[in-house]
Amino acid sequence: MSSKTTSPGICYLVGAGPGDPGLLTLKGKECIEAADVLVYDYLCNPEHLRYAKPGTERIYVGKKAGDHTLPQEEINKLIVKLTQEGKTVTRLKGGDPVLFGRGAEEAAELHEAGVKFEIVPGITSAIAGPAYAGIPVTHRSHASMLTIFTGHEDPTKSETSLDYAKLAQADGTKVFLMGVERIDAITGEFLKHGAKPETPVALVRWATHGCQQTLVGTLADIAAKVKAAGFKAPAVAVIGDVVTERDQLNWFEDRPLFGKKIVVTRTRQQAGVLSKKLAQLGAEVIELPTIRIEPAADQLEFGQLVQDCHTYDWIVFTSPNGVDAFFTMFDKLYNDARSIGGARIACVGPGTAEKVKARHLAVDLMPDKGNYVAEGLVKAFDQHQNMENVNVLWVRGAETREVIANGLTGMGAIVDEAIGYRTVAETEDNLEALAVLKNEGADMITFTSASTVEHFLNLKVPLPAGCKIASIGPITSAAIKEHGLKVDVEAKENSIPGLVAAVEKFWK
Repeated sequence: MSSKTTSPGICYLVGAGPGDPGLLTLKGKECIEAADVLVYDYLCNPEHLRYAKPGTERIYVGKKAGDHTLPQEEINKLIVKLTQEGKTVTRLKGGDPVLFGRGAEEAAELHEAGVKFEIVPGITSAIAGPAYAGIPVTHRSHASMLTIFTGHEDPTKSETSLDYAKLAQADGTKVFLMGVERIDAITGEFLKHGAKPETPVALVRWATHGCQQTLVGTLADIAAKVKAAGFKAPAVAVIGDVVTERDQLNWFEDRPLFGKKIVVTRTRQQAGVLSKKLAQLGAEVIELPTIRIEPAADQLEFGQLVQDCHTYDWIVFTSPNGVDAFFTMFDKLYNDARSIGGARIACVGPGTAEKVKARHLAVDLMPDKGNYVAEGLVKAFDQHQNMENVNVLWVRGAETREVIANGLTGMGAIVDEAIGYRTVAETEDNLEALAVLKNEGADMITFTSASTVEHFLNLKVPLPAGCKIASIGPITSAAIKEHGLKVDVEAKENSIPGLVAAVEKFWK
């Protein structure tokens, strides 16, 4: 380490992986969570940013081939400056930070400045890209050696430092990065130095993303295929007989929603479940939160009702947000779960019920399958017992329809409404997703509540041409239709699994 004074700050040079959010390492996630400042690249999946703590500064530095928002020298100065200020800086770089990623140069600058740094390896697209295209880079029947080289060398160098004569004759698999724009020259060098023209070649674009594309050819014809297809960067190229394994190992691109771009409009905290299920089916998911959940305006009144929860016969939850709000307040008031007393619990559907069960509490009443709406819960109460003079505490949001109160009161119940949260427009955590939607479009947009519909439309963002609309159930569908829009998909079971099943069936 340099003899210069070391600041209390630290810079983590983190490999953010090739794109699939699940391929970020646990160490990388921890560094994002710890960061005061995130400095990230073009190839870094924006989904990784969700792990940042509130108030974390985010700085986008581009680093797209031929179009740098900030030159490398300026990036070096920036991360040094931020670290010297005593901040925890997490520098996110696509793939691995030092495999043709200039992470070593950044580390050298940090060392010279006398500040602490750590290098956190990441999964490189050189291996992940082929794997997600069904191509193992090594295989007992084809290759026992792997050579990785860059197709994009320092432009200031007068001549290439790559020995194409050796590369062309080397055994095993050859993988090169950042070379799609030079594919004609690179394959030409291989052929010039004796490589067999029929050698299989595959290019994988946007590897591990839902929009992944794979182009297969040979050394003799791949350049022409790239030109004809308009195949652009970012892409990883594989040369060798391992490419022939793709026919039987292509798992990623065979999934039912592969190639579909689907928008999820739930809150950032809730989006994960729906996003994960859609992504597992192959969709490219755009998380565009239109709403944010905040505590109710009158926390004193809410707290008093929660404090008296043990005096009620029933506690009714009609959303997961209500469960979260209730137990957040409950935990402030009590340190023993038994303080909830003998109140029985009713939930509008399985998603809400799972939240309750996570507290090791049983759910005593829920609507029949396929009827997970407020009207269904009222019907379930009517069939379950005589509600005359039964005391009910309904935990709800400020904007929730009055179906529960009206329905149960009509049956003679005494209903107190505990307003635990309110839904407000999301105006900050969706800017990148909005840009993606405007610039790249989408195949489908999903709505899981009437409020997500209202707040999306308030953004005044036109739906892309041909974009289909999927609804979680009849109440949400009604809100969509009120605005003159067509519902293309409606879940039979009004739940997240039901919505996913309906979306999958639509695209089959």
